[in-house]
Amino acid sequence: MASIASLQQLRDYFNAGHTRPYAFRRRQLQALKKAVQTHEDALQAALYQDLHKSPEEAWVTETGFLLNEIKYAISHLREWMEPQKVGTNLLNLPSGSSIQAEPLGVVLIVAPWNYPLQLLLTPLVGAIAAGNCVVLKASEFAPATAAVMKKMITDFFDPSYILYTEGDGADVVPAMMNNFRFDHVFYTGSTAVGKQVYKMAAEKLVPVTLELGGKSPCVIEADADLKVAARRIAMTKFSNAGQMCIAVDYVLIHESVKDKWVGEMKKALKTFFSDNPEQSHEYGRIINHRQYDRISGYLQQGKLLHGGKQNRDTLYIEPTLLTDISTGASVMEEEIFGPVLPVIGFNDKKEARDIIAKHPDPLAFYVYTSDKNKAAQWLQDVPSGNACINNSSLHATNHHLPFGGRGNSGIGAYHGHHSFDIFSHRKGVLRTPTWFDPPMKYPPFKGKLKLLKWLVG
Repeated sequence: MASIASLQQLRDYFNAGHTRPYAFRRRQLQALKKAVQTHEDALQAALYQDLHKSPEEAWVTETGFLLNEIKYAISHLREWMEPQKVGTNLLNLPSGSSIQAEPLGVVLIVAPWNYPLQLLLTPLVGAIAAGNCVVLKASEFAPATAAVMKKMITDFFDPSYILYTEGDGADVVPAMMNNFRFDHVFYTGSTAVGKQVYKMAAEKLVPVTLELGGKSPCVIEADADLKVAARRIAMTKFSNAGQMCIAVDYVLIHESVKDKWVGEMKKALKTFFSDNPEQSHEYGRIINHRQYDRISGYLQQGKLLHGGKQNRDTLYIEPTLLTDISTGASVMEEEIFGPVLPVIGFNDKKEARDIIAKHPDPLAFYVYTSDKNKAAQWLQDVPSGNACINNSSLHATNHHLPFGGRGNSGIGAYHGHHSFDIFSHRKGVLRTPTWFDPPMKYPPFKGKLKLLKWLVG
């Protein structure tokens, strides 16, 4: 647990101005890149130990994802730091106006266990680029990856600049937030814990970014390419054994094509993970027994269309399709966060919309259709953090897009330039020359109303 003295050291380091220059920020981003590359093999072994991630999956969703963010930030850092010129109104001419990004100060980043590397260090990229000092809190539920990340951070960074903290998040985070004022808190995790973080931050008027979860629906219209829909949903839903905040949480499919699509899903699952996913190189494991027991309980709440095999000793749950869900079942009330996919048929759009409306503002929304007008209407009808048309989850891999939720699924968005913005204050600056200083701008204003109306507009 970080002491108040160690947190104050970060404040002193920031106040001394060390983090502000472009050259310093660039060096730290390069150091982070080197740290990841130096520990790449150890990270892969740790991610396999914690979540049974294959080298390929770990690269795409963790290590390579992070390196791509770092490289993008390095190549655009100078541009991001430059003041942005904006227009000036008539009243203030001949002044010049600009928006200047300035660092916030000392920020806290709290990450979950499902993507323990990427979800801790991708926000760090933005925090470094924006010129902040940082406290990192990794998840204690992915201990092997946390241990490697601790070595990375302590080997490559001064603890007065980036401080790596350990311990039970339920104890560590409140202890820090209640005794030290951070300038920003970036939290990724459950909505329930996010609310607690938000309350603590509000006590000190600390701004927050909350990357939460929820039930991300997927609509498949009758005119969709069913084979493509099956492959794209299967790949992303069952990546990391379904432990992904933007995985499809449930499918709403037109009744006329439900059976055919289920057949395509079975083919895709067999192709991706073989007849025995437990032995597959591609398929992960549940993080711990607590999560295993929670997910396992969903399997009794409907009719099995596919899968259902499990092994508590090895934390294995087979990719599972479920239908005929029990009324009021928890699998349709809670975020599943595992390899169970409810499949619900609908005959008219209102049926599907009514189901989605029970959990408004999802983190992501997906629609599969060959009709552009239908797709556009669905995007309008379902407010969400992000969305894909004829795809699922892969919007998160595009650093040009902001990633984040709305309402119950989160506050704020990051990735790429958006990460820099999250950890910066956009300060408006007005620069006024002294050579032009007409008396008409000063009191007395009596008799100048017509002029003032013209100037102010």
